[in-house]
Amino acid sequence: MSQSTTRMLTRVKAVYIFIRDNGPVTTSQIAEEFGITDRTVQRDLHLLAFNGLVNSPNRGSWIITNKKVKIS
Repeated sequence: MSQSTTRMLTRVKAVYIFIRDNGPVTTSQIAEEFGITDRTVQRDLHLLAFNGLVNSPNRGSWIITNKKVKIS
């Protein structure tokens, strides 16, 4: 696995944990927490949402779903 892929997966995992521990959170809150752009956050959230791990019941605010996930 390439270094950039590993870095991205590590960040996505950290974003998921941040939402789990602090949710509901906004895209801007995530961007500020991790020092990344809103667009990068949107890509990460899209990946998490595509896999059924997060959703946005109120536009712009994100929470985790009840889908079971093993974090190692």
